[in-house]
Amino acid sequence: MKEYRVLLPEEHFQLVEFRQEDLPAIGVINSALQEFEPKEVFSWHLSVIIDFEGLIDNGMPSQAERDILEPWEDQLDSEFKGFDPEKPNALFLARITWNGTRQLIYRVFDPEQVNEFLQSIIASGRSLRPFDYRIDPDEDWKLTEWYLNTALRG
Repeated sequence: MKEYRVLLPEEHFQLVEFRQEDLPAIGVINSALQEFEPKEVFSWHLSVIIDFEGLIDNGMPSQAERDILEPWEDQLDSEFKGFDPEKPNALFLARITWNGTRQLIYRVFDPEQVNEFLQSIIASGRSLRPFDYRIDPDEDWKLTEWYLNTALRG
């Protein structure tokens, strides 16, 4: 098995506003991943889409809805990354809010760890809101291009 020396960049968040299907969208993107190497270490692309319940105009979440979901999203973030900050299992890429949903996107080292955790939430019924997820192989980071290139460059 090949070994890598990985220097983890400190997360740097950039706010991006855009329109999709004539609705406003807000993204928070970790721009520190633009130059990250070696990409093949975090070769899996995780996307979790959470359905909001409390909405205001244009499919955006109400403050009460954000107050409920943001602590849960922080817990998910902690679980995805794991307990060793020196050797995380996942890197935060983006959070997109659009059309009654919140999408959380990560780059993942070990997809089984994340999959088992998310399946345990589904099986136990502990989810605060309905959600769906995908973990796709993406060694070349093709699935990150829109976030790290197009969105960050406006």
